[in-house]
Amino acid sequence: MQAAPSFSATGAEIVATGLDILQVNLGYRCNMSCKHCHVSAGPDRTEMMDGRTVDHVLAALASSPIPTLDITGGAPELHPEFTRLVTGARRLGKHVMVRCNLTVFFEPGMEWLFDFYGSEQFEVIASLPAYLGSDVDRMRGAGTFDKSIAALQTLNGLGYGAGQAERQLHLVYNPRGAYLPPAQCSIEADYRRMLHERHGISFDRLLTLANMPIGRFGDFLRTTNNFASYVQKLADAFNPATLEGVMCKRLISVKWDGTLYDCDFNQVLCLPLEGDCPQHIAEFDYDCLKTRMIAVGDHCFGCTAGQGSSCGGAIER
Repeated sequence: MQAAPSFSATGAEIVATGLDILQVNLGYRCNMSCKHCHVSAGPDRTEMMDGRTVDHVLAALASSPIPTLDITGGAPELHPEFTRLVTGARRLGKHVMVRCNLTVFFEPGMEWLFDFYGSEQFEVIASLPAYLGSDVDRMRGAGTFDKSIAALQTLNGLGYGAGQAERQLHLVYNPRGAYLPPAQCSIEADYRRMLHERHGISFDRLLTLANMPIGRFGDFLRTTNNFASYVQKLADAFNPATLEGVMCKRLISVKWDGTLYDCDFNQVLCLPLEGDCPQHIAEFDYDCLKTRMIAVGDHCFGCTAGQGSSCGGAIER
């Protein structure tokens, strides 16, 4: 029987080389329950960041030279402090990124959201794991594709996806099964052609992300008896050239309860920061965090396999 792959056996050590992005998970509540979701977000999740922790996030941004706030969830727009966090960061002169599932615009009570996107200027990272409706609906639920297309068309009408630095619109591709994403440049060309020809949609970049064997996707792998083979596939595709570009080297992740992690995946696995760095946003220390040793585990094969995978898409392009 083959031994389970171990990331530590690669000898890879990852050390932060700065701190450019404060990634904040506002909570796991979402209007969707996508099959590939690594945080297992959904309508029944109640974990939400409280107002005091949002204050700590804004204080950390105000006291540090971090240029970018990356807001995620769940569906972060469902959080009652979402607009305050966005506008507060913008007033501090920070670049804001919002990770959007596109269907949230059509939830009851969210009629104001398009107007907010129109009045503010930030970068949108939108999930669209395929460009064919049947594939998207299979992964994310019936009717998802039509809502996603309608949302993208409206965002285009608001100026997103037209090459403006403050209104960037990027799409996210995730594989539909237990395999690595194709080359980012080739599938991006397919997305551009199909979405423009069929729906008149434009976007700035396509980001390809590998599915992590944790959360809901990890459960799917175990249910289908594909967990071990998928982890082995990731390990066999380990690419040391991706180590320089992994997101954790210039990012810190804030959980909904304020706990700090090296990345969103370590957050889900409750893998704490190493060393003497602060463990909570209330004790944020930029100088300590920007040079910390990164805590790694076997899931790190997901970011370092093949072309690599990070919050900004493929590492090697």
